Order: sequence, then structure tokens, then C-alpha cells
Amino acid sequence: MIVVTPEISLDDAELLESFIRASGPGGQNVNKVSSAVQLRFDVRGSPNLPDPVAVRLMRLAGSRMTRDGVLVLTADRFRTQERNRADARERLVGLIAKAAVAPIKRRPTKPSAGAKARRVEGKVARGSVKSTRGRVRSDD
Repeated sequence: MIVVTPEISLDDAELLESFIRASGPGGQNVNKVSSAVQLRFDVRGSPNLPDPVAVRLMRLAGSRMTRDGVLVLTADRFRTQERNRADARERLVGLIAKAAVAPIKRRPTKPSAGAKARRVEGKVARGSVKSTRGRVRSDD
């Protein structure tokens, strides 16, 4: 069981991990060992994920989401399989935790009368500074 928030926890059976060869430096070892992890999580089919959180997660995932509603995370930052597995799971938990926070709805407000007056006074003052600029005339 992976605990994301007090209300949301994921079952290990919902995660599908496959191990692939990592790209990048590593010498001869990089061609022999499958140390990168590809983690798949079915967002649409998960019974432990509330619908609003799933919708926000799908929007947040972007190109990491497939058409079938499966989130695919690839972790290959580390040289060991265990650390890449932990990294992929941490990133998944972070994404779900971010999606679990409901956005605060903005309440539209209007500027006060004093704020409007201060704005106009500033504009008038700036305009008077600009109006005093110009060519210097000689009064010969």
C-alpha cells in the first residue's frame, strides 16, 4: 500500500513496472543491465482515486498520459534499478498529491474608489511631467 494523502492510498497491484535499458553514460554496463524503470498507472481504472483527483491528474500529466488513461513515468536518473523504482514511485506520489489539492476558486473583486482616485492622480502627475518636456525656445 502506497499512502499518498490520508484519504488516498494506492494498492501495489495497480502499478505495473517494466525494466528497460537506460540511455546515457555507463560504460559497458549500460548495454547489459536494464536499470531504467517504466511505471504505468491506470488513472481511469483506479478504484482508489476519486474522480475529481483523476481528472486533475490527467490534465497535470500532459504528454505522459496515454489515450487509454494510463500514466507512464520513466525513471533512469540513477544507475541502480532499486533507486530508479523508488524515484518513479516518488514522482507518481508527488503528481497525485499535487492533483489532490483542489484549486481555490477566484472571487472577482473591484478596485475601491480610493484606489481609482490614486491611479488617476498618478496619471495626471505623469502627464504634467511629460507636457513640460519639449524643445527649448530661444527668446532672442
